[in-house]
Amino acid sequence: MSSGHDAGTAGDGTGTGTEDAGTGHDDPPSARLWHVTLSVSGPRTPLAEVRRGLEQLAHDHPFLLTSRYATDHAEIRYWEEARDLHDAAALALRLWGEHRSTAGLPPWETVGLEVIDRTTYHQRLAEGYGPPPAVPVGVHPY
Repeated sequence: MSSGHDAGTAGDGTGTGTEDAGTGHDDPPSARLWHVTLSVSGPRTPLAEVRRGLEQLAHDHPFLLTSRYATDHAEIRYWEEARDLHDAAALALRLWGEHRSTAGLPPWETVGLEVIDRTTYHQRLAEGYGPPPAVPVGVHPY
């Protein structure tokens, strides 16, 4: 479930490189899965335009799990494959801006970001704290 960004080779999920005894060089760190919740908001935009933009984003990037939206804000949840938290957060922070014109997204700004590793996500769900997808996979109004 990668976003298509080049984040290295998937491995054991530890995020650490392994040394090649033959060369003494470190292999690139393994990619891990990160659960991302991105919140955006801005000027009121007709619901149909917001929905159309989010549907196009989901079509262009099928890694998106759930999008919820209203006339002045939206929340996107998805899995990102990246080497570490910093890379996952950087990719998430660029998502809206980089796809605003190609997907027809509103001119909103990122107002919130949560990036957690897969283990933490599943631990939260098991303990009843985590936010399971509030709606089925897809694009839905609040």
